[in-house]
Amino acid sequence: MTRPTMRRTAGRSPAASMRVAALLSLYCCCRAFLLLGAGGRAYAFSIGGTGRSSIDNALIFARRANNIFHHHGRRRVVRPAPAPAPLFSSTTEESEIALNPIVSNVKISKTVEIFSLVKQMEADGIDVTSLCVGEPDFPPPQAVLDAASRAISDCDTRYTAVTGTAALRQAIADDLNRRKGLTYDPQTEVVVGNGAKQCVYQGVLATCGPLDSVVIPAPYWPSYPEMVSLTGATPIILETKEEDGYLVTPEALREVLEENDDVKLLILCNPSNPTGGVHTEKRLRELADVLDEYPNVAVLADEIYERLVYNDEPEGRHVSFASMPNMFHRTMTVNGFSKAYAMTGMRLGYLAAPARLAKATTTIQSQLTSCAGSISQAAGVAALEDVAEEELEANVSIMRGKRDYVVDRLRSMPNVNLVVPPTGAFYVLPDVSAYYDGDDVALCLDLLKSKRLALVPGSSFGAPGTVRISYATSMEELELAMNKLEEFLAEDNF
Repeated sequence: MTRPTMRRTAGRSPAASMRVAALLSLYCCCRAFLLLGAGGRAYAFSIGGTGRSSIDNALIFARRANNIFHHHGRRRVVRPAPAPAPLFSSTTEESEIALNPIVSNVKISKTVEIFSLVKQMEADGIDVTSLCVGEPDFPPPQAVLDAASRAISDCDTRYTAVTGTAALRQAIADDLNRRKGLTYDPQTEVVVGNGAKQCVYQGVLATCGPLDSVVIPAPYWPSYPEMVSLTGATPIILETKEEDGYLVTPEALREVLEENDDVKLLILCNPSNPTGGVHTEKRLRELADVLDEYPNVAVLADEIYERLVYNDEPEGRHVSFASMPNMFHRTMTVNGFSKAYAMTGMRLGYLAAPARLAKATTTIQSQLTSCAGSISQAAGVAALEDVAEEELEANVSIMRGKRDYVVDRLRSMPNVNLVVPPTGAFYVLPDVSAYYDGDDVALCLDLLKSKRLALVPGSSFGAPGTVRISYATSMEELELAMNKLEEFLAEDNF
């Protein structure tokens, strides 16, 4: 291959000069890349960004390449070149790159922190009894596992639409209509995400920003205020009372809205993590009546635990907030497959909302993660269409028995208070403030150290002096855990 003659470009137009430079650069880059590989790339980088003109850089590149390569007949001889400067440094010095100030204000979840500590202890050969993670101990239904296996066997492993497969969105819309009386267009009003957690954050980000406030009832899931902070908005904590079952009252909601005219969003977790409390239809109507007076406040209804309700009375059943009068147009309903179907590792959730809100969350998701996994989505269709109600009800019955056992054991322990037992989810939040002078963090750390029992301090949920217990584990594990807790509290070492 003959190297093209390099000519001066005096007298040429700027456009023509640029074309010549581009051709020269392309020729030299191609030659170096083909013959030298990474070395050619290193040379290319070494002459870029020097302030020279494009043609000067092309000429320098050509001369360097020509000094390296010499042709003798058909044989190519490569002269040794100086080792290029490393593109990446192996130094262990701390980076001086400034971080986004928002990150410094975001706290790591205590649940994740303790769970990580437990996993490290287990990796070190230490046996730990853990009631800190909200994950069912039963496997996913067989229909779900079969659907996932078929998806793999059929090579159903491609990208889907950002909002999810048409089959899953239709199944979600049908399920919400059949069980909750809600009508959503599966094409424009259902967004499938990588877990309900992603859907919650996208709902917050789609509606809130700097100068906005978000009302979060306490006790709360620790991620809620941190998600709000990440958007630049301000979380406003709405305190609830233990004697009310930690439920939001219309009086408290009205007060917080009257005092804060910048509220843009209310996050309502029903059933609640961490309390297990369930807002009845009557209470939801009372809250909706208050919100009627504040038409600019949206609602994010996190209903991930809605299938885990233990109240047999008709008035105690779970009702979606979007079904309340005049609330559909302002409500984003979030749900998923982790809790009722034990599909935690499949990371599959969804948000259902009026088209304008759904489109906003779709835009965000399209730039963050794109679609959820195709295999998980196939499993999600099976969960909604092929799993019998009897199978789900059997799991609820088992979970109810575990709840009853834990509540009875806690109420038998001195100075442990549980005024209102949980009626949903799989958590209980007893008051242990009589111990450790109310320092629930110190209590949990000492409990883990001395008894190898992991619980989550309630202060991370906005409920100091309490501990959160997840009873989504085996009865054997629950019995061992309650024995350890009772022994620990009975010891006069604090």
